[in-house]
Amino acid sequence: MRGVVFDGTRTEVVDDLEIRDPGPGEVLVAVAAAGLCHSDLSVIDGTIPFPVPVVLGHEGAGVVEAVGPGVVHVRAGDHVALSTLANCGACAQCDRGRPTMCRKAIGRPGRPFSRGGKPLFQFASNSAFAERTVVRAVQAVKIPADLPLTSAALIGCGVLTGVGAVLNRAKVGLGDTVVVIGTGGIGLNVLQGARLAGALTILAVDSNPAKETVARQFGATHFLTSAEGVRDILPDGADHAFECVGRTELIRQAIDLLDRHGQAILLGVPPASAEASFTVSSMYLDKSILGCRYGSSRPQRDIVLYAELYREGRLLLDELVTETYPVEDFAKAADDAHHGRVARGVLVF
Repeated sequence: MRGVVFDGTRTEVVDDLEIRDPGPGEVLVAVAAAGLCHSDLSVIDGTIPFPVPVVLGHEGAGVVEAVGPGVVHVRAGDHVALSTLANCGACAQCDRGRPTMCRKAIGRPGRPFSRGGKPLFQFASNSAFAERTVVRAVQAVKIPADLPLTSAALIGCGVLTGVGAVLNRAKVGLGDTVVVIGTGGIGLNVLQGARLAGALTILAVDSNPAKETVARQFGATHFLTSAEGVRDILPDGADHAFECVGRTELIRQAIDLLDRHGQAILLGVPPASAEASFTVSSMYLDKSILGCRYGSSRPQRDIVLYAELYREGRLLLDELVTETYPVEDFAKAADDAHHGRVARGVLVF
């Protein structure tokens, strides 16, 4: 079986992966397509610490091949989008409708893969860069069979994170003003989330002027290559500022761009030890800094919702897929993603 493996030093596409059968409450999925997210690159460059060797990938869609005992909501042949939340469904956080905060879904990587008799870790409880993967039943969300799997793959991370941050975490309201710093895969989904929420002014900031067209397509009403011009458009500042890059100086910019009672939402992932600063006195006008994990999503609800919005033409997915790559071309896909040549590259099997 083919897959992308990082051993702590190098990344390679291998063809001798093995995967165990699904156990109780698990689903075996034949992965058709998987989006290449910067989180995968962050494992490779060490920004996100993760045990190795590991099978990468965490944004995928495919077809159910088999289910373990106790799984009743999907069956062989169903099309599914995969989430990264292997939440337990029984703890206090799950009961409150906060599966992203389930402690059993964080920092407990399994090892369903093996190679040459040695186990390999599963990234983000998912590992979509493999022809087959085993996930918990709660991670496999049934989607309509007419939804292209190359597009459906992107729901499981980029869409859940970006759109979810707007609707679930920030709760952007009708007529609000929004600044989005960084218009990669996450930033574009923040833009369309703000559009769906009815924001009045949606200002995209990206140093690459070539991204203006796609930013406006996804919902931006204004586009700037520097945050220095934001106050010319929003003299009082923004109701919501989303940092989607993961750089501490941009986090500071997001905070400084807030209006009274504004909130900065942090979506980019800087190095684990990174520290950001801000002027404390500026916060006393009821401003907030919000962390956000995975769009504060409830995947079994949200993935179904976003699939229906796509079918109605209200949510853009096909437009996110800038390029598709055979899995053997992972190195080129990673290089294109690293240099911002694509909004989202998709590996196909």
